[in-house]
Amino acid sequence: MATKHIHFPLTTAQQRKLLFETWQATGHVTAACRTAHVGRGTFYYWKPRFEAQGFPGLAEFASRAAKEPHRTPTAVAQQVLALRRTHPDWGKKRLADELAKANNWVPLVGPNTVKRILHDAGLWATTEAGGGEKGRSTRQPQRRAAGPNPQR
Repeated sequence: MATKHIHFPLTTAQQRKLLFETWQATGHVTAACRTAHVGRGTFYYWKPRFEAQGFPGLAEFASRAAKEPHRTPTAVAQQVLALRRTHPDWGKKRLADELAKANNWVPLVGPNTVKRILHDAGLWATTEAGGGEKGRSTRQPQRRAAGPNPQR
């Protein structure tokens, strides 16, 4: 059975203040953690900051990396669009392969990224509802009747 991951929300400044006020008053880490509803690890995480800066140091979170999605560089997107305009009959795989070939066979983008770039630029034609992919048959295979094989 897979291990279940538990998510603990980040502590608030009020929780951290209560944690260290209780710790100073009682001297017991466990009692302070119980009162502030935080784990002992949280206490020891914030303790050096509290000792260095006091209560004002508990007001702000530790810095985090900015959450930005990984976007394709605009230069690569422009290459995709230029290739598509010169070769409108090429599909996403061929465009991705041609970009890799021009880059000493090091892939710059994957086929689905090419499709996203073209779709965002309005150069990707979507099929009608119910229409399959290009070149694929939409006809269902015929089923044979159950039973012995017919004599020929």
